[in-house]
Amino acid sequence: MNAPSSFGKVWLVGAGPGDPDLLTLRAARLIMGARIIVHDGLVDPRILAMASPAAQLISVAKRRSRHSMPQEDINALLVREALAGREVLRLKGGDPFLFGRGGEEAEACIAAGVAVEVVPGISAAVGAGAAALLPLTHRDSASVVSFVSGQCKGLSDQNWAGLAGVGRTLVIYMGLATAAQISEKLMADGLAPDTPLAVVENATRPEMRVLHGVLAGLADLVTREAVQSPAIIIIGAVTQRPPVELRALALEVAK
Repeated sequence: MNAPSSFGKVWLVGAGPGDPDLLTLRAARLIMGARIIVHDGLVDPRILAMASPAAQLISVAKRRSRHSMPQEDINALLVREALAGREVLRLKGGDPFLFGRGGEEAEACIAAGVAVEVVPGISAAVGAGAAALLPLTHRDSASVVSFVSGQCKGLSDQNWAGLAGVGRTLVIYMGLATAAQISEKLMADGLAPDTPLAVVENATRPEMRVLHGVLAGLADLVTREAVQSPAIIIIGAVTQRPPVELRALALEVAK
């Protein structure tokens, strides 16, 4: 649906996993030229600093059990500004269409007759795997990778059968608060308690941490290490490639 020319436009832009250098060229250009930026709380401050001093920055930060603005109000904000003839940049961590609610926002805009365009970003999972030197797929370890949300309602009722196991990698977004339920669920579905995993905190940022463990100890690992959001949980044999010692050496050489 094409919006009337008198209307503005909404750009749904992926800010990537954190490091400003991982923005697409198009995303960077849009950020620097935007006059209104509606942004998530997890967008790196260094990326927001790229905006023009004249830009209006509107935070709609979301944290577990604490939203500065409900999703319906965010949708309404985007539509209202666009209908007033303004171009709005909706800046979202990772990729807008991968657990970013970009689909809901795009649907709201289209339903109101507002033009919308999506600029993809490097997803948190892809960024975490790359920064931690953990290939999500590998010819010797995994030919299938699945992405799931760990904070969905009715977690115990979700059908995760076959998503993890031999030859597969399971990547869990937003799983810190439900780490115990996640490990119990996967083990109940037949995944071995000693299945290796990694938790990547603040992927691609200077304060990034990569923590290794096994499925049965996931909740303890998250608690003991006081892991904070944003964090990605990667489960499967790929978390052992390359060996921890080799990965540490590679990171030291790269410094």
